[in-house]
Amino acid sequence: MVAESEDFEDESLSIDCPVLVTERLVLRPPHQDDVAELITLANNPRVAEMLSRMPYPYGEAEARSFLAMANQSRSAGSVYAVTLAETGAFVGCAGLNATERGLELGYWIGEPYWRRGYATEAAHALVDLAFRATTINVLHASCRVINPASRRVIHKCGFQYAGQGMLNSMVAGKVPVERYRLDRKTWVSLRTWARL
Repeated sequence: MVAESEDFEDESLSIDCPVLVTERLVLRPPHQDDVAELITLANNPRVAEMLSRMPYPYGEAEARSFLAMANQSRSAGSVYAVTLAETGAFVGCAGLNATERGLELGYWIGEPYWRRGYATEAAHALVDLAFRATTINVLHASCRVINPASRRVIHKCGFQYAGQGMLNSMVAGKVPVERYRLDRKTWVSLRTWARL
């Protein structure tokens, strides 16, 4: 999942939800105890090349900078450490970022935890949070065109294709991305169908 490089402050996108709990995950604010696991998982070119703002190599300075950014008082969006409910292990990060287009879903999972459905589970929780905690009518997502795993997560959340664009990645340079959108009406329909 590609998170846009520009953040925008918008009070209408303010989210006050310190912890999200799903069937297998706890999404909580990242903290200092995450630094070692964050470095281990983020210092991976296969992860960094799929994101816009993750540098590679990724060391202690980058981890501490990320924690400072994630924990500063922000008026828009939210950033979460994705952890396993059973063990508390840090497995990645996810969040809702305010961009020029509006609120955008972003996530990454460390390679040892790939193909277990954690990104989809975290993304579902954040999609629900975005529509329940804000007045947005559209939520955005994007992924690199060479990232089929992220595309599957986006599709499983109900997003619809909205076109292509280019994005500057710290690791890969200027890269093509696919853009997706999920409107509130579709989200409500999907939530209703899930209960049937």
